[in-house]
Amino acid sequence: MGVTGSIAAYKAAVLVRGLVKEGADVKVVMTPLAKQFITPLTMATLSKHPVLVDFFNPENGEWNSHVSLGEWADLYLIAPATANTMGKMAHGIADNLLLTCYLSARCPVAVAPAMDLDMYAHPTTHENMEKLRSLGVHIVEPGSGELASGLCGKGRMAEPEEIIDRIAAIMG
Repeated sequence: MGVTGSIAAYKAAVLVRGLVKEGADVKVVMTPLAKQFITPLTMATLSKHPVLVDFFNPENGEWNSHVSLGEWADLYLIAPATANTMGKMAHGIADNLLLTCYLSARCPVAVAPAMDLDMYAHPTTHENMEKLRSLGVHIVEPGSGELASGLCGKGRMAEPEEIIDRIAAIMG
């Protein structure tokens, strides 16, 4: 599971807990900005695995292989998925561990977008999501409601239960 830098990252903790409760073995990869919203310690405690952020451990040089992670996973979920991350995914930009894992994934990929209403409504965001769909990426549509900005509209990350149900459907 990938976690990007969004206020919706708090839902990622609930999502990991729910996935583990359903019997999933969850490894978490976070972007550096995601750590500003939720701590790796929280995600490691809930997933029961170390959280990976960088390509290597600066203390001992141990390599975090995006290739191994891409081979290991049965499904790669990115939740929350920011407009920035989806744009990079759509164009093959791999400037962090989460994105290199995406490009190395041999399994189904799903994203749960989360962003403010104007960002979600922007034509470029929709072009990127259409490109991702054409590449086989499953999009778990965001919900509507009050957003962190105080605006109301579409852009809220889907609720963890909905995402878990969608993953179950993808996995068949």
